[in-house]
Amino acid sequence: QVQLVESGGGLVQAGGFLRLSCAASGRTFGSGRMGWFRQAPGKEREFVATISGSGGYTYYADSVKGRFTISRDNAKNTLYLQMNSLKPEDTAVYYCAAATLWGASILENEYDYWGQGTQVTVSS
Repeated sequence: QVQLVESGGGLVQAGGFLRLSCAASGRTFGSGRMGWFRQAPGKEREFVATISGSGGYTYYADSVKGRFTISRDNAKNTLYLQMNSLKPEDTAVYYCAAATLWGASILENEYDYWGQGTQVTVSS
């Protein structure tokens, strides 16, 4: 059974940083796309960042571009999201997602597996 488990969330002050991790088990995602999405209170889930199977291509939402960095370690079957210069508007539950197809994607319906989410709270 496939499992994605996020960690690294927490409470941080504006301007601070966090590093999220997503450990995959049950199968390897070395050739599949992976991504991060987030859902703020009262809002729909939105795309944050995506990375191709090889890690050679990444794409970010405009709201996080230049502040967040997505990366992956296929040997460890782990996805990361380095979040710098955090803002209160980054407060949300962050979800990692994975798929068997290799091309990066910003679309939720192009991911097959989802984690349970990790809370990130940024105080002003």
